[in-house]
Amino acid sequence: MRPLARRLPAARVLVAALWAGALWVLGYIAAPAVFGVVSGPLAGDIVGAFLRRLAWISIACALLMLVLVRVSPDLEKGRRRYLNLLVLAMLACALVMFVGLQPAMASLREAAGPAGVRASPLWTQFAVMHGVSQLFHLIEGVLAAVLVVKSR
Repeated sequence: MRPLARRLPAARVLVAALWAGALWVLGYIAAPAVFGVVSGPLAGDIVGAFLRRLAWISIACALLMLVLVRVSPDLEKGRRRYLNLLVLAMLACALVMFVGLQPAMASLREAAGPAGVRASPLWTQFAVMHGVSQLFHLIEGVLAAVLVVKSR
């Protein structure tokens, strides 16, 4: 195997770890910390900005992983297909949140006005969307753990 090809398994693990780490840190450390320190709509604005950046990190990591899997001579066909499906499932979760749920939730927050969505009749709809978003984040995080383990 050529020297570059020998480094591809490590590169796959590195990208998977970066993606997983970003998901876990934002979802389970940064977002709760922001809501614990900052109150009201400002906390949502800050976490929303984090989530937009996370979406772009997810897209970049997915594209890079798909390329790394494709050019890796150490992967047999079945394993390559498994890793591709795993990456595509994670990307789908990220896109559902980035393109669907986050803009819809931002619209609800804006429609609620300065008092915030909690004080609005839109709260129930927002809470349901937030719960669905958390579920997609959890699924993507679990898939990320599998990707880290299976990338080598």
